[in-house]
Amino acid sequence: MADKSEWDYSVQNGPSTWVSKFPMAAGSRQSPVNIETDKVESDHEALSSKPLRWKYPATASRKLVNPGYCWRMDTDGEGTFLSGGPLMDDVYKLEQYHCHWGCSDSRGSEHTVNGQAFAGELHLVHWNTSKYNTFAEAAKASDGLAVLGVFLKVGKTHEEMEKIARLLPYVSHKGEIVEITEPIDPSKLLPDDNGYWTYLGSLTTPPCNESVTWILFKKCIEVSHHQLNIFRNLRKFSRGEECPCHENHGAVINNFRPPMPLGNRVLRECGSF
Repeated sequence: MADKSEWDYSVQNGPSTWVSKFPMAAGSRQSPVNIETDKVESDHEALSSKPLRWKYPATASRKLVNPGYCWRMDTDGEGTFLSGGPLMDDVYKLEQYHCHWGCSDSRGSEHTVNGQAFAGELHLVHWNTSKYNTFAEAAKASDGLAVLGVFLKVGKTHEEMEKIARLLPYVSHKGEIVEITEPIDPSKLLPDDNGYWTYLGSLTTPPCNESVTWILFKKCIEVSHHQLNIFRNLRKFSRGEECPCHENHGAVINNFRPPMPLGNRVLRECGSF
């Protein structure tokens, strides 16, 4: 039996095996899901009564990390802010943001829309400071976390994402970290239209806590094919370790969980499409 800490996106330790090590992964509130737009409940009035608001100082991005399954930007939550919409009056602060992608430009997102996948998906992970004292405490609560999801599609080079792409060679192997010296503004990674879908779900990586209010922007951001290829050059093993070359030459690709059943949960929408 593999160590409980061992999970990834391979056949041996991938999403289909997570339930055996992380029982929460079998819950009824799991993410991601497929968004069927003809089944979404329009809730403009309720959600628009308190518009979604956020604030991210450009100095919030502090450390770029390769945890072995994605790239992750750890942030200084001071001065960051997310509130309104489905979060109502609770105030959430940014903990980190990270990305999921595929082996080609036609797949890579975790959520899908009417069965369509996107080239990637960016997640900005926040925790509820109105009710909880730490991220760890919030991650165990049903209303503890809020994640902004942004779909990536292939197009022109994204200027703010390019700042991250340029740093990724410095964290090419698992466990490597680089300090951020040039400001990287998370708000510039969001689309220019605030229309979104929202539902109650979970973390998409183990332990798959059912603690997330998902807010998925309807509009994509564009990143270049070259930028996605830089993501695909990350390695899932530590420097000096033997490469598990039977698995995509040890590259971090297809790091997405397939859609889970929506069950009796309600998908709501606010804003344009």
